[in-house]
Amino acid sequence: MPVKRTFDILEHCLENSSRPDAVCGKYGNEWIPFSTAQFARQSELLALGLMALGLKKGDRVATVSGNRPEWSFVDMALSMSGAVHVPVYPTISEEEYRYIFAHAETRFVFVSDDKLYKKLSPMIGQIASLEQVFTFNAVPGATNIESLYQLGTQHETELAPVLQQMKDSIEEDEMVTMIYTSGTTGIPKGVMLSHRNLVSNFTAHANNFDLGTAHKSISFLPLCHIFERIVNYNFLYKGIGVYYVETLAQIMPAIKEVQPHIFCGVPRLLERVYNSILTKGKQLTGIKKRLFFWAVDLGRIYEHNMKMSPWYRLKLAIADKLIYSKWRAGLGGNLQIVVSGGAALQPRIARVFSAAKIYVLEGYGLTETSPVVAVGNLRTLELKVGTNGPVLPGVQVKIAADGEILTKGPNLMLGYYREPELTAEVIDKEGWFHTGDIGILDEGKYLKITDRKKEMFKLTGGKYIAPQMIENKLKESMFIDQVIVIGDHEKFASALISPNFEYLHDWCSSHQILFKDNLEVINHPKVQAEMLKEVKEINKTLGQHEEIKRFRLIADSWSAQTGELSQTLKLKRKVIEAKYKGLIEEIFAPSREED
Repeated sequence: MPVKRTFDILEHCLENSSRPDAVCGKYGNEWIPFSTAQFARQSELLALGLMALGLKKGDRVATVSGNRPEWSFVDMALSMSGAVHVPVYPTISEEEYRYIFAHAETRFVFVSDDKLYKKLSPMIGQIASLEQVFTFNAVPGATNIESLYQLGTQHETELAPVLQQMKDSIEEDEMVTMIYTSGTTGIPKGVMLSHRNLVSNFTAHANNFDLGTAHKSISFLPLCHIFERIVNYNFLYKGIGVYYVETLAQIMPAIKEVQPHIFCGVPRLLERVYNSILTKGKQLTGIKKRLFFWAVDLGRIYEHNMKMSPWYRLKLAIADKLIYSKWRAGLGGNLQIVVSGGAALQPRIARVFSAAKIYVLEGYGLTETSPVVAVGNLRTLELKVGTNGPVLPGVQVKIAADGEILTKGPNLMLGYYREPELTAEVIDKEGWFHTGDIGILDEGKYLKITDRKKEMFKLTGGKYIAPQMIENKLKESMFIDQVIVIGDHEKFASALISPNFEYLHDWCSSHQILFKDNLEVINHPKVQAEMLKEVKEINKTLGQHEEIKRFRLIADSWSAQTGELSQTLKLKRKVIEAKYKGLIEEIFAPSREED
């Protein structure tokens, strides 16, 4: 059957790609699979149970949970019953929950565990629309999802025809989900997306690689984020088994246990994997170490679709047998594809992984575009390192006079919920969505993002700085974990650098440098000198006005938990600049005094 609404995926899979492990979750120490038929049945019973409680078309229902099969059961149940799914991060503040639940007029909430239940259940009675909180785990005093399955079973005879009528009545252009933006730059906005938005998107990029019922994936990026969710639909649609990983701490054990063929990642994660591989290589000695870094260097010149000489092919084959195969074994042994999005990936990482037959498909998109606008295509070999691949079929892109990327197509949102003025600010009268990103169409075909329009800044001399590009170059150093480039309305560009402390500690040990904590490490003269050397090397690859004239090392490791990174591991620039205001003043004060 044709897939026109998200819940049509279930019928499509039952007819074309049924499997015993359609979705799997880890409960305790055991992976529990749900077959395609069980997935469909659980979703249907859940829809019936909610309808028995009075769920109506258009009602808002939120999920606050890590990745697990129940999340997808709820998602499909809401889709087929005509309700609107409002997925929310399990790590935001109570204030943000209150705002989202009230703004969306949320009726029911599903949470994963007792901690979230205790946090959110008191909001019943405080938020007018909120009636009940259900749990996935068994929580004393809480209503568990199992009770809804039972309720659905009890009322199946009377409500099954009603549910079927509802499914038949749902149109492609009806809203199926409302996703609230992270709110790092202001009050969260509810992005309204329709069945057509989502289905047009995942069916378009489902053709970009040849995997199916013989393959498995793991899902660990938050399903409440549109990137992981749309790829989740893609995998389900193609019949790829999806193994859900609920916490980031479970990723590496899951990779070894599941042995996936594909997964989604963000550049931050791939950087960590890459640096971990290099760190292990540096611990080798003699011929093993030389061979390891020979293979790394060989990968760094890899280019998709390049004409390889017989000599280079031979060297790649040798490197694969001796080195790359061991990397793949460390990542489960089956990994073929990583889909990367959310930010720019360092080109050297994409090259080295692809040389090792772990192909990185870089993509670009936004919540408002459901999300994919462009992504690399492994099937047609339309891949180019440093770009986000070709624009999806059916999606249009043009570059405005100021370099901003504009797009429109069936994936473009319905608008911001209850915010027509904000919607009109980003979608012009001709229907073009203004992304806020600066980019080009490389070779007239491959979309390449050069920076965020709002993140670019101007030096007092009138030159513009694109910080992301410089930050990515700086992060090529093994010594640098995270960096933010600063200098808006200053004479020169500078940086705050959070070192790769794991690597730095090893380096200090090998150089007989003693320290008691990270603060002592970053202030050691030899560390400062080595970091200066690294920055000077990278400055050679930059334009004169882009060079980092001064920098300061930070004793902190930045993360989403400590607040410097967003939930998708992007820099929260305003938060970082506020946190280190004094240090930034110290960097620029001397140059200001010269005026």
